[in-house]
Amino acid sequence: MGLADLHIHSTFSDGVATVEAILYHASMHTNLDVIAITDHDTLAGALRALELAPRFRVEVVPGVEVTTLEGHLLALFVTEPVAGGMSFVDTARRVREIGGLPIAAHPFDVLASGVGARCLRRIQQDHPGLLAGVEVINGSLLSSVGNARAERLRWELELPGVGNSDAHLLEDIGAGYTIFPGSTAEDLRLALEAGHVTPALRRRDRAFYRRALTRFALRMGLGLADTLDERGEEARIRKRRFRR
Repeated sequence: MGLADLHIHSTFSDGVATVEAILYHASMHTNLDVIAITDHDTLAGALRALELAPRFRVEVVPGVEVTTLEGHLLALFVTEPVAGGMSFVDTARRVREIGGLPIAAHPFDVLASGVGARCLRRIQQDHPGLLAGVEVINGSLLSSVGNARAERLRWELELPGVGNSDAHLLEDIGAGYTIFPGSTAEDLRLALEAGHVTPALRRRDRAFYRRALTRFALRMGLGLADTLDERGEEARIRKRRFRR
């Protein structure tokens, strides 16, 4: 079985690690097989990851987290832009048109613009088959309540459920993940389309999340980012000043 984390942010949006650092960390320090860079309303990080992927162990799914009028949507397997600011339905339609899979991101996270149960119920009733799934495990949520509600809703709506980290720090990558038959990005797509995926969460205590929030705030405030230094005999991660 393969493991995938399909919701990761880089310095192309509000993450504090470069794409190179993310690929290196995921390859060397996790057991993930597939990852997706899903920056806010930009494909730049995803396309950079696709370009660099042959140098690393993990495979890459190109994606973007799109800001819709009702909430955030993960567009996976897309290499063409998806404009923000449209309705959730029109955004999902656009994702389908360009060959991607639309997934509702953290639907019950109000602070992070989750779309909510009422909207998802209406979409599933009026547009069956439009959504490819629901993010039911988000490894960055401080409370388990949102994940539990998302899990119940996806069974009600009969949609596949995925698990992701929503990582903005290297340390968070793989905190939530999706289990699927196979090990490649192509295998993952087939599994998503067939609904043969299982969301999972790496359990961590509350102190971990407090530390992660502190690290994130400090790095953003100081303008620091994890970067990959490949000089010398051994590659390593270094923190450096980064201008967005």
